[in-house]
Amino acid sequence: MPSNPVVRLRTDDSDVVTTIRAGIARIQAELEVTPEFPAEVLAAADRAAASPRLPALDRTDLDFVTIDPETARDLDQAVHVHREPGTGGEGGYVVHYAIADLAAFITPGDPVDVEANRRGETLYGADSKVPLHPPAISEDAGSLLPDQVRPALLWTIRVDAAGEGTDIHVERALVRSRAQLSYESAQAMLDDGTASETLMLVKEIGEKRIARDAARGGVSLPLPDQEIDIADGRWRLEYRSLLPIEEWNAQISLLTGFGAASLMVYARVGLLRTLPDPDPRDVQRLHRTARALGVEWPAEMLYPDFIRTLDPHRADHAAVILASARLLRGSGYVAFDGEVPAEPQHSALASEYAHVTAPLRRLADRYAGEVCVALCAEEPVPQWVLAALPDLPSTMQRSSQQARTYERAVVDLVEAGLLVDRVSEVFDAVVVTVDEKRPERGIAMVRSLGVEAPVSDTGPLPLGEDVRVKLDAADVTERKVRFSLVREQPNRS
Repeated sequence: MPSNPVVRLRTDDSDVVTTIRAGIARIQAELEVTPEFPAEVLAAADRAAASPRLPALDRTDLDFVTIDPETARDLDQAVHVHREPGTGGEGGYVVHYAIADLAAFITPGDPVDVEANRRGETLYGADSKVPLHPPAISEDAGSLLPDQVRPALLWTIRVDAAGEGTDIHVERALVRSRAQLSYESAQAMLDDGTASETLMLVKEIGEKRIARDAARGGVSLPLPDQEIDIADGRWRLEYRSLLPIEEWNAQISLLTGFGAASLMVYARVGLLRTLPDPDPRDVQRLHRTARALGVEWPAEMLYPDFIRTLDPHRADHAAVILASARLLRGSGYVAFDGEVPAEPQHSALASEYAHVTAPLRRLADRYAGEVCVALCAEEPVPQWVLAALPDLPSTMQRSSQQARTYERAVVDLVEAGLLVDRVSEVFDAVVVTVDEKRPERGIAMVRSLGVEAPVSDTGPLPLGEDVRVKLDAADVTERKVRFSLVREQPNRS
């Protein structure tokens, strides 16, 4: 799944679909991105898909399943879990996590590799996708589709009874998924008692990992998807409730990322995902946003503890969770070879961490996975990987910024559509930020809509205060909305 929240479209209104698609086409043109690939890249992908380099190890005996959104075709991950008996009556678990192996299809320097390094990651928004790799690889030959033998990086992770990873190993292997489960179908199986052992143990481990996350002081944001629902010509922006299986499944991915980071830190070579401590100004802004939405945040409660009190099934809490993604600003990658970085930690996870579980959709994962495979085989890290490491952080920074810009533009498009027929209406709001250089401009959280939007006044805005704002403009073509402060009229009596 995407690492950022995604806006999805839920409507049969052809006019609305046309408007959204036209808006997204303009966004793609402005950012100079396209879902299309050059002819030579497509041809190279077709050739690679027809003759992949397959590993000798066969683990098609393992009953893997994938757990993804209903319509997903780019399936990076498949999971199998079984219990491991222990002494004293309480054993642990063995997690097998198969990750799509792009080295079976991509040769360093070939057209697919060059194009992937140019793109960096897949872009998502309102049912649009600008993929990292051509569909012949990402949605077919390289995807862990059901009942297909596929090359994979097979992670074997031993987990103790408390949910802590104790040993990790990764190697190349052939795997076969037995079923492509949606979040909804997997949750239904868990709820009605028909779930497989793997699903039940993903739940068990996920619950234990979430508890360990809290004890460690980490915070994983359960970012909900936003859905555009259109009825009777009116747009509504709603939050899709996260299912428990989504968080439990995400914990398996996090477990793998922690293990990968430990391998690379021990060997002093690799690529880590990093995040500095949040900017205090962003924490203060989140306090104001929570108050604007009527979500209680005791003054003495730390940010990670507050996030854990939020229920993503509630619309007001979901809006706060989305707003808290701002505290992840500054996230990046650090490459190293011979010396561990001075600041290797991901502050939100309170640990070293690496991206290795989504190579079909994120360039960095392919390189980090190759490092770990070499380390576990006690072989030198491939020279093509070492040569690429120094430039990968800047490549991923550029692509991450582009992804954020794309997603923000899609949200702006949707919010303009949401408000286009409500110009001149007045709403309750809270001013959550004020421009330091132009204090008459800022951002307000509009309570009833659950959106943040630009607001202005003739004088300095009252930061953190309850206000009334009037919608002055909503332009779908320009993707802009504009509010102004409604000043109370003086009492002339």
